[in-house]
Amino acid sequence: MPRDLAEEVAAVLKRNPEEALRFHAREELGVDPDERPSPWTAAGSSFVCFSVGALVPLITFLLGFDQLWLALAVGGVGLFVAGALVARFTGRSWLGSGLRQLLLGAAATAATYAIGRLIGVGGA
Repeated sequence: MPRDLAEEVAAVLKRNPEEALRFHAREELGVDPDERPSPWTAAGSSFVCFSVGALVPLITFLLGFDQLWLALAVGGVGLFVAGALVARFTGRSWLGSGLRQLLLGAAATAATYAIGRLIGVGGA
């Protein structure tokens, strides 16, 4: 693109920040702000990801082990690996992302256990 044309485009985009954002999203990120994702695709991918994630700690029981600590450990490894894989798409540290996911999962597990104890639900 010739320099004078590039300067003209930059000036137009500078006057309209919303259009500049849309331009950068399309050209640099490959995302079209006008394109709406399918809710069915979002629901389906959410279901598949949740189901696969829920299966990870159950693998120990499906293999015949009945120790809760083993299921918790396998689930923790799964959470860490999932967080580390997310780092590939976000550009963040794999270690930090993995630890973040592990800590959030541990907090959710502890909260669920505490609520179960409060309402009198027995466990393993």
